[in-house]
Amino acid sequence: MTSVLYDAPGPRAKRRNVLISVVFFALLALLVWFLWDAMDEKGQLEWALWKPFTESQAWTTYLLPGLADTLKAAALAMVIALPLGAFFGIARLSDHRWVRLPAAWVVEFFRAIPVLLLMLFANEFYDRWTNVTSEQRPLYAVVTGLVLYNASVLAEVVRAGILSLPKGQSEAAMAVGLRKGQTMRTILLPQAVTAMLPAIVSQLVVIVKDTALGGVMIGFTELLNSRATLASFYANPIASFIVVAIIYIVLNFILTSFASWLEKRLRRSKKSTGAVLSAEDMEELNPAAVGGSFGTGAEGGGLPGGRTYT
Repeated sequence: MTSVLYDAPGPRAKRRNVLISVVFFALLALLVWFLWDAMDEKGQLEWALWKPFTESQAWTTYLLPGLADTLKAAALAMVIALPLGAFFGIARLSDHRWVRLPAAWVVEFFRAIPVLLLMLFANEFYDRWTNVTSEQRPLYAVVTGLVLYNASVLAEVVRAGILSLPKGQSEAAMAVGLRKGQTMRTILLPQAVTAMLPAIVSQLVVIVKDTALGGVMIGFTELLNSRATLASFYANPIASFIVVAIIYIVLNFILTSFASWLEKRLRRSKKSTGAVLSAEDMEELNPAAVGGSFGTGAEGGGLPGGRTYT
């Protein structure tokens, strides 16, 4: 079957694709076998190293508290960074230079600084100029660094998502008398959310993983930091790394699966290219236009030729 994007593979192409797939899976199996053999040779597959993960003490004492701190920091950063990024993304599209330029400077400044450096600066700031306790300071520093960096990245995602919409959407809204704020709120943003969702979710996954930077540099007791304590107690660094990696994979898989479900649901609920506004909606948005200026073409400023809305 031929489509606009590609031609259906013929017999030779099918054989080539099958051969490439077989070679790929053979190489993958060889790599797995090599890693398994290397770990077995070094004694990393001994049951004594993996047994702690079948007991509750390793989880309740180390892994689950670390996972809770990871989720706490990531959730706080997401809740703050999402609206902040949307605000700066929309501000960069403003018609006013005094709004657009400062927003652009803020976004470009924090997007250019590594998130780890932002965490270190935040940790020093809370230590020198605030009354935040030493127990709470790592959490505050991690969340601050994640918010500043990811809000600037999300601002660009929001701006690009809105600019990706057809220009006719804004022109049609202006034609029916909507102000720019109303156009952004009722027409552009609802459509852009679906287009932006994959990029937003990718950034949320980055937030979850970047919490580990706080554990490495400023002593935040997140999942990876708790793994180090567990590994030193049970003397199983390789096994603990593998278990923590699996936890991260499962956690991010749940997040991306939820986002995929949400994206499909949004696409099914929006069969048209834009929101359909009823007469009541139009009157609420612009009562003067509906009640007066749409009355006649000559006196009320309605459609050309004296046509009216019915």
